[in-house]
This record gives sequence, C-alpha cells and structure tokens, in this order.
Amino acid sequence: MDPLLHLPLAAIDPHALLRDRTTLTPEPLAQLQRSIAAEGLRMPVEVWELSTPRNGHTHGLISGLRRLTACTALGHSTIPAFLRSPQSVAQALATMVSENENREPVSPWEKATLILTAMEEGHFDTPDAAIAALYPTATRQTRTRLRAYVEVATALDGTLATPERLSIERMERLATALRLGGEEVLTLALIEAKPSGLTAQWHAVAPLITDLIASPPDDEPGTPKPRPRRLLQLKQGLTIRREVCRGGYLLKFTGPEARQGGLIDDVLDKVEEWFGNP
Repeated sequence: MDPLLHLPLAAIDPHALLRDRTTLTPEPLAQLQRSIAAEGLRMPVEVWELSTPRNGHTHGLISGLRRLTACTALGHSTIPAFLRSPQSVAQALATMVSENENREPVSPWEKATLILTAMEEGHFDTPDAAIAALYPTATRQTRTRLRAYVEVATALDGTLATPERLSIERMERLATALRLGGEEVLTLALIEAKPSGLTAQWHAVAPLITDLIASPPDDEPGTPKPRPRRLLQLKQGLTIRREVCRGGYLLKFTGPEARQGGLIDDVLDKVEEWFGNP
C-alpha cells in the first residue's frame, strides 16, 4: 500500500503535471471548501516525489487539484497525500484522468487540449496512442468522440472565447461541420463574433453548421467550384458569407467595401436583372 503523508501545501507543485481541468467551477469549489471546513478532508490527494526539488516543491500533484485549491483557500498548512510511484509521466497522466472522470466532469475541450499538449511534449506520438493510454477503459464510441474533440481543438484553437464551456453536443456538431469542409467559414464567423463571447459565437455558427449538415458539399471530380458555395473572399476587401435562415438564405457582406451602400444597390440591381419582370 502506498504510504500516506501529511505534506506542507507549499511542498506540492500543482502544475508539475499536465492538467485536464483548466478551470475550476466556482460554486462546486465553494461547496467543497464548506465541506472541508465542516468535516475535514475525507480523501487525500495523490502526489509523487520529484527527482529534483523545484522552486521549493518536493512533490508533484497527480490528482486532487480542487482539494488542494480548497485547502489552500482555507488557510491549511498541510494536507494528507498518498505517495504514488508512477513508472512514467504518461502513467501519472492516466491516473489523474481516471480520478477526475469519477469526480466533477472535465469538458470535451479540456480533454482534447490535454491530448494535444501531451503529444506536443512528446509523451505520445498520435491522438490514438494518447487516448488509449489516458482513457484505457473508454468504449469505441467514447474513443471516436475523443478523436472528434481533438479535431475541433486542432482546427479552432484560438478562435473561441471560452471553449471549455462547449457542451458535448456542440463539440460534436462542430466536428461534423469541420469534416464537411466548414473550417474556413466557421473560423471567419467565430473570429468576428469572439469579442462578444461564446454565446454570440455559437449564434453566429449555428446556422452555418445547420447548412453544412443539410447540404454537404459536392466534391465530384471536375467541379470548378464546389457547391454549395458558402464563402467568397475578394481581394478588394469584401467577404460574402451565405447563412441559412427561416424560409431561405442570407448573404452577409463584411469588409471595407461592404461599408459602401452603393455595393448593395448594385447587387440588388443585378438580382432584379436576373429575376425581375421583363
């Protein structure tokens, strides 16, 4: 059995290991603090001994970030900790993931970020290898979902305001839209709406996703311009985006050229020429 220690909080480095949970939800954390204050800490954290102390830290945290954070906020000086001996960083990561899966859910975006960062740091060569190691009991369906999350995070990193708030359903819809060739049009819409926050971003891309799913692109060989066309970007500083709406479609004009009202008049004149009465 691994030994139980009572370590100074200052001796534990909470960032010695990659974390799948990048944010701590305030209300559950406050509830945990109240529980610890009233009844004490029921479950020790898990640590491993660092081969070389760093910045005063002698141990790295494997699992228990919320508990460590709560005890720190309560002013505790020490915390009970199980001393683990992982054979590798990858094994320590898998232990952390397993622990967190049984507690407060980790968002799909955070799972994807962990997989990608673990690959960047050289712990795994491919997303499939990372998923197999970090989620060894995952079903085939769960592994497929995790790969989809990785695809979304890879394509849309930096374009979303608070991606950790994306639900499973929305991550899956984004993944489907990306597979249907929607990366360019989604990226543009997300960047434009980013200053207004995630809710506004989702309102901007939801109709685009609906259109992509309802009308997959025609990729037949020899087609000069894939249909349907959803985005047109011209060198003159004009971007035209097609969006589905109730009863039909909208064409959204943006860019410096779009600020000139005469452009829209010209477009309407052309439409009237095509479809107006002779």
